[in-house]
Amino acid sequence: MSCNYLPLLALLLSIGGAICLSNPAHAAAESEGLLRINTTIQTHNVAQPWELNQPSRRRGLGAVLEDGNILTTGEMAANATYIEFESADGAHTVPAEVIAIDYEANLALLKPEAGADGEWIRTLGTLPTGGSAKPGEEVDIWQLEDNGDAIRTAGSIRSVDLLSTFASGHFFLCYEVKASMQSASSSYTLPVTRDGKLIGILASYNSKDQICDVVSPGILNQFLKDVRDGTHEGFPSLGIATVLTEDPQFRKWLGLSEDQGGIYVSRVLPGSGAAESGLQEGDVLLTLDGHGIDRRGYYQDASYGRLSWSHLVRGSKQVGEKLALVIMRDGKEKNLEATLRRPPDSLIPSHMYDKAPPYLIKGGLVFQELTRSYLEAYGKEWRSRAPLDLLDALNNPEDYEEGRSRLVFLSRVIRTPATIGYDQVNNRIVTEANGQKITDMTSLVSALRNPKDGVHSIRIDDVPYVIYLDPKASDSVDQALLQRGLPALERLP
Repeated sequence: MSCNYLPLLALLLSIGGAICLSNPAHAAAESEGLLRINTTIQTHNVAQPWELNQPSRRRGLGAVLEDGNILTTGEMAANATYIEFESADGAHTVPAEVIAIDYEANLALLKPEAGADGEWIRTLGTLPTGGSAKPGEEVDIWQLEDNGDAIRTAGSIRSVDLLSTFASGHFFLCYEVKASMQSASSSYTLPVTRDGKLIGILASYNSKDQICDVVSPGILNQFLKDVRDGTHEGFPSLGIATVLTEDPQFRKWLGLSEDQGGIYVSRVLPGSGAAESGLQEGDVLLTLDGHGIDRRGYYQDASYGRLSWSHLVRGSKQVGEKLALVIMRDGKEKNLEATLRRPPDSLIPSHMYDKAPPYLIKGGLVFQELTRSYLEAYGKEWRSRAPLDLLDALNNPEDYEEGRSRLVFLSRVIRTPATIGYDQVNNRIVTEANGQKITDMTSLVSALRNPKDGVHSIRIDDVPYVIYLDPKASDSVDQALLQRGLPALERLP
């Protein structure tokens, strides 16, 4: 019988306008406040959450701030098993550690590891943070060559917009800079300066179009302000979902006049600042802090022109600050005030950086908690290629919450003596196990400790609706998997 488990184990472990730019110039004498950052990263296998992917390396730059800490992108430090600072000439290195990291805004603040000798960093000089810049203005993007020489590339700010540069679905104010970067050196995670002051961090570069996405100074300064007291709370959220009010019939139904803007509030998250303020589903949001919101969700920013309303929350405020709202409800305007909070925990997390994903293997059934990262693993066209039921849960989480804190699903079934007949079942949401409602992975593990009427019964949301497992057969499979090298049958949050 043991020989039958050899293909089982192998199968289980196999889950798997024209702008004039100056040319790049060597500028070693002007490269104060720059150092290299080297990181070793290791992520978990999305399909096999008990396994780690092969380690890889990232290499970018950091900006030495006036307090001696190092600012870089969140991407440089995410999932890092080791971080190191290196001088431009390679003569000095020192292990580093994270002070604070914000995956959503793609920023991280680092420092030399406690007890390590990083005195040489003081000799590099510093980069003070600067104020905002506007479209059409020139900026300098910095790189370091292998020999330690600095390269300064002049670029021009082409536009300003809210972009998602790392964690999917989180949008922050960025500059889109037209610049022709040197391909010989690293081309992302680079300091961007104007008049010798740090005004951004380059987060990505499109070599075909020669466009750089640069996290703006406003976001940098909000991040640094947040961590100044030694804690990192993160950027706030109002806690609503909205629908545009462009459709004339929709506007007529809402009672909006032609000269009124506003966006429709389609959902208010429980526990959010919006919920505490009294904002309700069906309200129309007209103004935020005195800024009128148009029917497409934009307002007129004094510095940047038309921006999405979300910048008034996520790019301009700290957690705990107040936001004045004017809404329309039942045809009448009403004033509200919201205290901004961090977004409530999502049913389906947008990312799992630096977190080990929970899972459970029972008799060949593989259970996971649904994350956006799992869906994105289906490739560039994941929105059409990922399982429809799981995509529906991502797009309409309110239909699936029902007291859940996480959405548990059966990701695949490995053919074993315990799972005969179920091997074609996969990517199905789990609702109950042994008569207990499943609210997260912990509840599933607990439920499967106690068979009901001598059998495990697991209810899913599609045919065959109920999966039955023989406890003795599934326990035998589990023990065989452990004996043959599976590190663990479960991982809880």
